[in-house]
Amino acid sequence: MASFNIEKRPKANGDVRYRCVVIIKSKGCVVYRESRTFTKANLAKTWGTKRKCDLDVSGVPTTNKMETVQALIIKYLNDPYLGGNSGRTKRYVLNMLVDCDIAKLNADELEPPQIIEHCKNRIATGASPATVYHDIAYLKSVLKAAKPVWGMDVTEIKVNESIPMLVQMGLIGRSQRRSRRPTDDELKQIENEFRIREAHPACKIPYSDIMNFSILSCMRIGEVCSIRWDDLDQNNLAVMVRNRKDPRKKIGNHMKVALLGGASDIVIRQPKISDRIFPYDCKSITAGFQRVRTKLNIKNLRYHDLRREGASRLFEKGFKIEQVAQVTGHRNFTILWQVYAELYPEDLHQYLN
Repeated sequence: MASFNIEKRPKANGDVRYRCVVIIKSKGCVVYRESRTFTKANLAKTWGTKRKCDLDVSGVPTTNKMETVQALIIKYLNDPYLGGNSGRTKRYVLNMLVDCDIAKLNADELEPPQIIEHCKNRIATGASPATVYHDIAYLKSVLKAAKPVWGMDVTEIKVNESIPMLVQMGLIGRSQRRSRRPTDDELKQIENEFRIREAHPACKIPYSDIMNFSILSCMRIGEVCSIRWDDLDQNNLAVMVRNRKDPRKKIGNHMKVALLGGASDIVIRQPKISDRIFPYDCKSITAGFQRVRTKLNIKNLRYHDLRREGASRLFEKGFKIEQVAQVTGHRNFTILWQVYAELYPEDLHQYLN
């Protein structure tokens, strides 16, 4: 027979919640367990009584057996429509979470105190609040899928309850907006070092061409390495960039982008050794960039900053925000407005006057 008990659980802000735990035992071992949290004790008791009666009639559920957070993450990663469509960062974070203590809990036992403790431990290991924010956001997406996809009585409510306190405690936060632009001298030094490396017989990657193309095209390195020869429109000096990054649309976000400046010349001089124009691993390119940057003692410069550099150059040549967006692929102009405002703060004063 089923039984239930109610646990009084005070929250960090002083509020009290009542958690009703329903269990079924067989030969002294718990064979089924589920729980739900309520704001009032009488609601918890009512739900517990009803679930006890239902379970006494129907027996141990066979289609809704509770699993650990780890098992749910693995299910999510293995699902071609969930993990299969996730980006590299999300998959990396979820694979990291699989080995964390929080993943050992049953999914229905996950409560705000355990979530907050996980975040404290991550901060203690040197992770930034922005990095820990990814843990919470991606864990939430896994729990959100549990009920509609796998029919489990699990939701993301506990994560949502944790977020305001995590923000208040400074354990999670948004990443700081970057404004770093490489100087002309820095770019010249990096390009010279790349050409020295390219002269070595073992080097197969045209680092200098790829770096300059990244600036002129304003593309992400993943986009640069994925464009194909059959996507090149040589007559109109444009190329089709497939599946551009968009938080609202993961697949099918294709965009035809003009190859401005000398970008088309860089493309045309590449050897046709593959169906891709730059058939190289984007990780190898960014790693090579980091090694050169370190060797030259250039501080706080990332490969992704080249994309911002390209957008800044377009603004400096007189392009309007909507025209720059046609190159960068930004659907939301907010980021481009920030880039423009940092380049020309005097325009705002002139407008006011």
